[in-house]
Amino acid sequence: MSAATATATDADARIPLRGHLRHTGALIRRNLLWIKQDPESMMDAVLMPVIFTLLFVYVFGGSIGQALGGGQDGYVQYVIPGMIAMMSMTLSQGVGTGFSQDFNSGVMDRFRSLPIGRGSVLFAKISVELARMLFATVVLMIVAVLVGFDIHHWGGLFAAVGLSTVFASSIMWVFLTLGVILKNAQSVQAMGFLVLFPLQFGSSIFAPTKDMPGWLQAFTDYNPLSTLADASRGLMVGGPVAHDLWVTVGWSVAITAVMAPVAIHKFRTKN
Repeated sequence: MSAATATATDADARIPLRGHLRHTGALIRRNLLWIKQDPESMMDAVLMPVIFTLLFVYVFGGSIGQALGGGQDGYVQYVIPGMIAMMSMTLSQGVGTGFSQDFNSGVMDRFRSLPIGRGSVLFAKISVELARMLFATVVLMIVAVLVGFDIHHWGGLFAAVGLSTVFASSIMWVFLTLGVILKNAQSVQAMGFLVLFPLQFGSSIFAPTKDMPGWLQAFTDYNPLSTLADASRGLMVGGPVAHDLWVTVGWSVAITAVMAPVAIHKFRTKN
């Protein structure tokens, strides 16, 4: 362990829990003020739910909905819970690109020179990105109601959003790690695309998996986005929930347990 790393670790150890919470709150406020000064950074959270909902409902809704036996209206009930799952994954990469930009702009050097808990920087970033994700979910549900989605169970809706939030918080540790180890935000975006694209389209988010090739069905069975989408669908529209819910929670716990220590270690030891 280098002298700088040992110093950072010792400094963290001397900061009480109340201090960590205070530092996290201050950094959350800093990140929110940055968004206020740069409202364009919210464009993806505003436009992505609108564009994706209209695209899939009106371009693919008729054919896929007919296969489901309910036409376009039936497809709306199918795809919207999946879109909530997609939002949790897609917007999570913003935490990595933002983190990389802070490193390249010198902001992180300033943070690391201050007597604050190193983990506070990471937790503040995740908290703000989760808030962005929840804002995007609100936009998604407004558009969903406008295109004909029926909210059958309000409690189920909130439970589905909560489950997506838990999963998103675990995935953000992956993108935080990428934000630390990759050189720039463009590299984080490129790597994020390579991760997100097969997970999203090789899942049950946009279409049922029963007609997919056998090898692809085997992939979707282990894809956490499929279990998240199916659990959200069961909570919001009706259907089996327990198995998909616990598998999603298991994935979330496992990803967090593996990637959170890696992200914190990489952040503390980055030169």
